[in-house]
Amino acid sequence: MKSLLVVLSLLLLSACDGGLWNSPYPAADDGKSIFYTAFTERPKHLDPAQAYSENEYEFLALIYAPPLQYHYLKRPYQLVPQAASAMPTVTYQDKNHKTLPESVAPARIAYSVYEIHIKPGMRYQSHPAFVAENMHLPARDLAGIHALNDFTRTGTRVVTAADYAYQIKRLVHPQLHTPIAAVMEEYIVGLKDYAAKLEQAAKVHPDAFLDLNQYPLPGVQVVDETTYRITIHGKYPQFAYWLAMPFFAPMPPEAERFYAQDGMKERNLSLDWWPLGSGPYYLSENNPNQRMVLTKNPYYDSEKYPNEGEPGDAAAGLLADAGKPLPLIDKIVFSLEKETIPYWNKFLQGYYDASGISSDSFDQAVQVSVGGEASVSEQMKAQGISLSTSVATSTMYTGFNWLDPTVGGNTERARKLRQAIAIAVDFEEFVSIFANGRGIPAQSPIPPGIFGYREGEAGINHYVYDWVEGAPKRKPIAEAKSLLAEAGYPGGVDEQTGQPLVIHLDTTATGVGNKSRLDWMRKQFDKIGVQLDVRSTDYNRFQDKIRRGDMQMYYYGWNADYPDPENFLFLLDGAQAKVSKGGENASNYSNPEFDRLFAQMKNMDNSPARQALIDRMLEILRRDSPWLWGYHPKNYVLQHQWLHNVKSNIMANNKLKYWRVDTQLRDQMRREWNQPVLWPLWLGAGLLALFGGWMWRVLRKREDATGI
Repeated sequence: MKSLLVVLSLLLLSACDGGLWNSPYPAADDGKSIFYTAFTERPKHLDPAQAYSENEYEFLALIYAPPLQYHYLKRPYQLVPQAASAMPTVTYQDKNHKTLPESVAPARIAYSVYEIHIKPGMRYQSHPAFVAENMHLPARDLAGIHALNDFTRTGTRVVTAADYAYQIKRLVHPQLHTPIAAVMEEYIVGLKDYAAKLEQAAKVHPDAFLDLNQYPLPGVQVVDETTYRITIHGKYPQFAYWLAMPFFAPMPPEAERFYAQDGMKERNLSLDWWPLGSGPYYLSENNPNQRMVLTKNPYYDSEKYPNEGEPGDAAAGLLADAGKPLPLIDKIVFSLEKETIPYWNKFLQGYYDASGISSDSFDQAVQVSVGGEASVSEQMKAQGISLSTSVATSTMYTGFNWLDPTVGGNTERARKLRQAIAIAVDFEEFVSIFANGRGIPAQSPIPPGIFGYREGEAGINHYVYDWVEGAPKRKPIAEAKSLLAEAGYPGGVDEQTGQPLVIHLDTTATGVGNKSRLDWMRKQFDKIGVQLDVRSTDYNRFQDKIRRGDMQMYYYGWNADYPDPENFLFLLDGAQAKVSKGGENASNYSNPEFDRLFAQMKNMDNSPARQALIDRMLEILRRDSPWLWGYHPKNYVLQHQWLHNVKSNIMANNKLKYWRVDTQLRDQMRREWNQPVLWPLWLGAGLLALFGGWMWRVLRKREDATGI
């Protein structure tokens, strides 16, 4: 009884000392400049030559420093220097490498030479690869090594232009699987032959370290310590966007030599687990079953917060930190959260600084006005939580297979059938029901924020919409039925065969969660009397069908690699047909006029002339309707009042370096929201005391009776 009372007293005393019982973080971190967030799945690759997924770039964009990046505040998205001291200069050459004027016709350009100057004095994170004695470690010395922190000696060095050249060579390393290797082999001069040369060298000496510096690459030339040149075939303005990706960040040759030592791979000591970069942060902790931590690189001193943005940014406080050295946060802690409910609850308690919104939490977090404007709910406002929204550079669409005799091809019959279906499938309703309003119906493949997109009446698909009272309005279903009859399917019956028209939709959507979406799609076709047969399958079989062209309709989506219309319109280029060319045109759409305009437009600089070509191309696509254009998703992010400089930037994966945390306010709010409820403990203590007193009296009487 005495022990129970002692324990209870200690619990009550600890509750009274003001500490937070439910905090998932050590008390020693209070007041520190730390940003807290979560991840749901460990990144597979952290080697910049192999990574290409969003959850991988969330880390790599902060660890590595490629030459370029996207301006954090300005829209439309524009490239600015990161590691480069200025934007690259581009020189055009003919087939004899003679310099051409900038105004030359693209057809005359045989080569484009990008000259890049990097900032002098940039340094890598501290790493054991920069210490000579760590480059020849016997196996016995690795016995107690399981992480980079276990090495007693580390060093750093200055970043050079040669390191950028070395990373480009790694894009075709025979032991790596680089997702953009095939694309870059077509553009970077000599890269395809270089890949074959490395492949042969690896076969001749399979166990030897492959020193890429022993093999020159004609298309990449190191001029001096801070200057290098990349020569590409023809004119390809979009190449500059690739220079903003980790694929083109610097890689010191010491990194590959260090990790190539015997015993390293068995201990998860590799670039895929422990990257080596010169960016604003380095990976200081990698425990993907619990948490991953990025710590500020103390040698990163080459970048400052932007001092200009869009109109309204200053009033929104987004320029308050202008000119301050980046990054503004010292540490970023990613905690593993496999379920959305614990993540959401911890955000509400203040233990995560920002959060997305799952469908389960949407009504609790967001209220939508009659006009469709989204804002935070009253509960969120009371906690000082605000909402940032942006339209993603993505398109979710449903495609028709151009090779199918019913829905495909350039015949008038098939075209009117596709147009009828396009009117019938109401994506405004879909977004409202299944995406909580988080999206805008698409008028073409090009989303907002990308050059070529037009606002207002000039940008609507007039085959599907009318412009009514300053807004697009979907055409009435009667018009869809009329088009269907003109196509030879009155009431959904094929007048040639007398049989009901059945359209097959292939999808990977399976399970209970997708049943309602598929039922909704069937009802859209029912509106015009057409039967929809949904064929759900696993992803591998679905991909096989797409490759063979063995489908009528299919559901797909596309996220921009870079913010250029070419990156969306190429999905409908005949030269990219999936079945005949193995490209990304999954619809196998073919229109000679569109293809001709695309070839003319794709390598043009943004200009009124390019816009005019895009307008003509979109008119062709809207008439032909190779896709149901679907919708562009909207991203919703909630942030607490202590988090500053948050502006949605779909293209910038390195946005966390611009954010700032008011740690004093955060600690204060956490304490207010998470104070323990003590009255049950006091009640329990009182009841326990009464019970103890009663037991004491009972035992005392028994002892007295025994004594007598």
